[in-house]
Amino acid sequence: MTNSAPSTAGAQSAPGAGDFAARTQQIAKVYGRGDAQVVALDGVTVGIPRGRFTAIMGPSGSGKSTLMHCMAGLDSVDSGQVFIGGTELTALKDKQLTRLRRDKVGFIFQAFNLVPTLTALENITLPMDIAGRRADREWLDRVIDTVGLRPRLKHRPAELSGGQQQRVACARALASRPEIIFADEPTGNLDSRSGAEVLGFLRESVREMGQTIVMVTHDPSAAAYADQVLFLSDGQIVDTMAGPTAERVLERMKNFDAAARPAADAEVPAR
Repeated sequence: MTNSAPSTAGAQSAPGAGDFAARTQQIAKVYGRGDAQVVALDGVTVGIPRGRFTAIMGPSGSGKSTLMHCMAGLDSVDSGQVFIGGTELTALKDKQLTRLRRDKVGFIFQAFNLVPTLTALENITLPMDIAGRRADREWLDRVIDTVGLRPRLKHRPAELSGGQQQRVACARALASRPEIIFADEPTGNLDSRSGAEVLGFLRESVREMGQTIVMVTHDPSAAAYADQVLFLSDGQIVDTMAGPTAERVLERMKNFDAAARPAADAEVPAR
């Protein structure tokens, strides 16, 4: 996708840069060289609106996780620009980038990444404790109550269910009031009921707390919790969907499968 104005799903007109929690401008990312070269991102320009829940989907190898990692400053780009708010990540030195991720970005991963020797509350406040920052008690209480963890704050991860552990991870991401939260397959290790609880919480954090969330997922039912879906294929954004439903997302993903099938069949030698 090479248009100069960032793309946003469901927008009537392109928002200004100040309306985006994160945005990219013509970013490219290539892995390997020669015959082993893989173009993960091919000139992607996109904007993530503030206070919205955006899902990123696409077939395996489409570049969706690479896009998220580059937008979050977890991976570098080969060319182009990445912004969190008004700060250009691609212009920062390592220490500046580390500080920005700590202060402005929250992360939720498929693996809960909790410290087993710490209580739920200690895991939630750990990033702020490491940074030497005192938590905003009123905000922290609101986050804890929203995820429904108050009765479990003194429990360690081994004493919590998978869904409760992921809610601790969600609360940890929210506790410092980041500018944006990136979630990579956050329900991948959960059963359907626990997954729905976590997704409901993420939806609620956007609606009630004004949080901005970007979620990579392969699950149409998970994508249906979002305000909008970005579809990637071959390192480019090829479609967007506002007000997604699981049925509409599934139908769109089937189109990717149908497009890939003739190419795969063409590689099978005739007998």
